[in-house]
Amino acid sequence: MKSYSFPEFIQNFPEADLPIDTAHGWLLNGENGQVLFIQVDETTKIPEHKHGDQWGIVVAGEIELTIGDKTGIYRQGDSYNIPAGTPHKAVLHKGFRALDIFADKDRYQTKS
Repeated sequence: MKSYSFPEFIQNFPEADLPIDTAHGWLLNGENGQVLFIQVDETTKIPEHKHGDQWGIVVAGEIELTIGDKTGIYRQGDSYNIPAGTPHKAVLHKGFRALDIFADKDRYQTKS
């Protein structure tokens, strides 16, 4: 197990079906939203996209996040808010871990 992995009990949550080969995620689903525990093994670029409201906090590592036309670097303890419908893109650096909370209750599906 890598030193930047989430604890085993989190990795026992349902695994998210993410469209990124270098990322791993686990889901907590609720009636009004979804929580994603995400970590990456390699530096990964996320292309521009948009969806419902998203709030996240960096647990470890670093993310370069562009929200609309503003780019920032977020590190451990930093949080970010992405309003619904706002275009955004990111570079997730190796060892990045975060909790992302989505207003969309079905933002991600679980792996079959």
